Amino acid sequence: MHVKLEVDLTGGIEDYAMYTELGNVAVHAVVTVAVANNMTWAQTYRALLQLSKDKLFAEATDTMVREIVYCRIGADKRNEPFYT
Repeated sequence: MHVKLEVDLTGGIEDYAMYTELGNVAVHAVVTVAVANNMTWAQTYRALLQLSKDKLFAEATDTMVREIVYCRIGADKRNEPFYT
């Protein structure tokens, strides 16, 4: 999946516990696509796995990042299993 996203880095991006602002922007793009397309947690997690293959975003699958994204896409409210 390829998404082109232009973001103003002066603010407005949620902190997803990534190591860099660019990392937060990348995860925010995944969240934006997941919410817009009503993706399940399993689908969103696969997108995070794909993102984490890039060494700039290796921490995209860290527990804290996953927990934030899980809640941000509403998977917690849908009672989707966290461990897929």
